[in-house]
Amino acid sequence: MVLMLLSATVTLFMQAKVGFSVLNHFGPVHILSLLVLYSVPSAYFAAQKGNIALHKKTMIGLYVGGLLIAGSFALMPGRLLHGWLFSES
Repeated sequence: MVLMLLSATVTLFMQAKVGFSVLNHFGPVHILSLLVLYSVPSAYFAAQKGNIALHKKTMIGLYVGGLLIAGSFALMPGRLLHGWLFSES
């Protein structure tokens, strides 16, 4: 969980270079970073209080958001990972 929080915090300092941006810095992927910064502590405190159903929902949401949504953003044309995986040269 600490690594998820650290990664989400670091991404807030990275400038969006693909797609639209707000304030010449933030893009759609930054919304996911804010979601992680909210959801990880929520899931932790839900587990602490014994609310396993809420903890489970929150962790599934983080998993889907992290792999499917953020992964889709990372593979968009013009991104570094897209170039590495799908480069013609």
